[in-house]
Amino acid sequence: MSTFTIAWIGLPFFLGFVIYLIPKLDRYLALGMALVSGGYAMLLFTKPPLTLQLLDNFGVTLVIDQLSGYFILTNALVTVAVMLYCWYSNKTAFFYAQTIILHGSINAAFVCADFISLYVALEVSGIAAFLLIAYPRSDRSIWVALRYLFISNVAMLFYLVGAVLAYKANHSFSFASLRGAPPEAIALIFLGLLVKGGIFISGLWLPLTHSEAETPVSAMLSGIVVKAGVYPLVRCALMVNEFDPIIRLFGVGTALLGVFYAVFEKDTKRMLAFHTVSQLGFILAAPKVGGFYALTHGLVKSALFMTAGALPSRNFKELQQKPINTRVWIALVIASFSISGFPMLSGFGAKVLTSKNFLPWQAIAMNIAALGTAISFAKFIFLPRGGQGEVQRGFWPAVILLIASLILANIVYFEAYTVANIIKPLAIIGVGWIAYFLIFRRSVLKLPRVIEQFEHLIGMMSLMLILLFWMVFAWLGI
Repeated sequence: MSTFTIAWIGLPFFLGFVIYLIPKLDRYLALGMALVSGGYAMLLFTKPPLTLQLLDNFGVTLVIDQLSGYFILTNALVTVAVMLYCWYSNKTAFFYAQTIILHGSINAAFVCADFISLYVALEVSGIAAFLLIAYPRSDRSIWVALRYLFISNVAMLFYLVGAVLAYKANHSFSFASLRGAPPEAIALIFLGLLVKGGIFISGLWLPLTHSEAETPVSAMLSGIVVKAGVYPLVRCALMVNEFDPIIRLFGVGTALLGVFYAVFEKDTKRMLAFHTVSQLGFILAAPKVGGFYALTHGLVKSALFMTAGALPSRNFKELQQKPINTRVWIALVIASFSISGFPMLSGFGAKVLTSKNFLPWQAIAMNIAALGTAISFAKFIFLPRGGQGEVQRGFWPAVILLIASLILANIVYFEAYTVANIIKPLAIIGVGWIAYFLIFRRSVLKLPRVIEQFEHLIGMMSLMLILLFWMVFAWLGI
C-alpha cells in the first residue's frame, strides 16, 4: 500500500508531462488519472489508516485515512465531471495537462501531515489554478488570474515563515508540532491556510475569482481547490485538540458571512461563490465529520456552477423574465435541494451529521446560516421554466454523474432518515422560501464591494488577521 500510495501521488505529474508529448491522448489520460484517484479513494474506506514517515522529522509525513478518502473522492469525481464537460470542446492539451497537474497537487495536499510538503502541494496547485483561470487569455481573465496568484503567494509567504518558526521551536514540521509552537508561528501558518481556503474575511478574494473563471474552472475552484486550504485546518483541529474551538469559531463566522452576502447577491455565479465561502464554514464548524460535508459540497457546487453556465443570463432579475430550459431547471432544482438539505440527497445527511457534531454555542448561528442557504437557493428553484436553450454536448454526462453521486452518497449516513431529522430541515427550507417571497424576491439592496478590492485584500485583512490570531493564541497561553 505504501508503494502504491507514492506511485499514485507522482502519477498525475508524470501524465501531465506525457500529455504534452502525446496531445492526442490528452482527454483520455486526464480522465484515466481521475478514475484511478476515485478507485484509490474507495480503497481507503476499506483499509486501516496509513502513516508514512519518509525522511524523519525534517522530511515528508503522509497520513492517509478516511478523512483523506472523502477529500480525494471529491477531487476524483469533480475532475471526472470536468473532463466529461469539456470532452467535446476545443480545449487544448495545455488545459488538460494543467487540470491533471492541479488534480495531482490537490491530492498531495489531502495526504500531507507536515508543513513543508503541504507548502509544495499548495504552491503547485496555486500555479496550476492560475494558468487555468487565465486560459481564455482575455484581459479580464489574465487580471483575475494575476490577482489570485498574488494573493495566494503572499498567503503562502506568511505560511512558510510560520512553518520555519514552528520548526525552530519543536524541530519538526509535523502538524503536531503546532502544540508548543510560539503564537506568532501559529498565527502565520493559520493566516496562510485561511486565505488559501477562502475562510472568513480573508476569503473575500474568492467571489470575483470563482465567478469570472470559465464554467469548468469555476467548478474545480469551488468544488476542490479551496478545500486544499481547508483540509489542513480540519486535520490540525483533529490532531491538536487545543485548536478545535478556534477552528469551529472561524467556521461559524465564515458560514454567516458567506450566506449574508449570498442572500443579497443579484449575480448567479457570485451568489454561488459566496455560498462556497459559507459552506466551507460548515466544514470547519464540525471538523470530525468535515470530510463527508466536503464531499457533498464539492459535488453539488460543481453541478451548480455547470448548470449556472447553461443559463441565458447571470442576472437573477433578467432570469425571472426569461423561462429556462426545463431539463436544465430540473438539474438546477435537484442541486439546490441538496445544498439546502432536502431529504433523498446527500446534502440532507451531511447537514444532519454536521449539526449533531455542533457544540451548543454553535447551534443558533448555524441554523441561521442554513436558513440563509434556503433563501439564497429559492432564487434558483423558483425561476420560470419552459423556455428553449441549447447546452454543450458534455453538459449532461457531467451533471448526471454529479447528481447521481449526490444520491448514492446517502449511504454514508442513512441513519439520518428519522422523522425528527427530516422535519427540521424541511421546516428551515419552508421558512426560507416564505422569507424569499415576502422579503428578498423584491429586494434591491446591493452590498458594497469595496472590501473585495485588490488593495484592501492583502493589506488591512491580512494585518488584522495576524493581529487577531496573535491576540487569541497569546490569550490561550500556547
